[in-house]
Amino acid sequence: MTDMTTMNAIARLVPQGSRVLDLGCGDGAMLAHLQQTRGCTGYGIEIADANVLACVQRGVNVIQLNLDEGLAMFDDASFDVVLQLDTLQHLRNAEVMLRETVRVGRIGIVAFPNFAHWPNRLSVLRGRMPVTRRLPYQWYDTPNIRVGTHADLAILARRSGLKILDSFGLQEGRTVRFCPNLLAGTSVYELSR
Repeated sequence: MTDMTTMNAIARLVPQGSRVLDLGCGDGAMLAHLQQTRGCTGYGIEIADANVLACVQRGVNVIQLNLDEGLAMFDDASFDVVLQLDTLQHLRNAEVMLRETVRVGRIGIVAFPNFAHWPNRLSVLRGRMPVTRRLPYQWYDTPNIRVGTHADLAILARRSGLKILDSFGLQEGRTVRFCPNLLAGTSVYELSR
């Protein structure tokens, strides 16, 4: 999620000066953006060697860790905000990681590709798995373990006993509050315990 308009939309959810943990931080672009524009501090968690190196080169504090192993190294409420951007669909146990996100952070911000976006539905109707800007891989070579919809995360959050503070979609950097399950390529949730 490196598109600047999308990064700005997510950054607006993060209070100024927050201590942030970015799960699956990739090359550290989002955390670096938060440091520069919002005065945030914190850490990124990343597994890929090349991305860990990119984080270090950006000046982003990074811990190399497999998120499927959990976040036991962090105490409750260690961070103001925990970001999980384009990470949930790669994890084996999404429900556990959602609970860990709000355990470790006072709030969790989760964003992921919305499989129910209308172009994806049209592609499936035509008998093909979608390949879009948000879902750029063919079905046979995708790093995604699962796909989900905007509505699916609401159900999972409630089932997990989490509070939904806010939810909306993003489409080309614009906030979508009307029918986000249909009209947005990215789903965004702000969660707490």
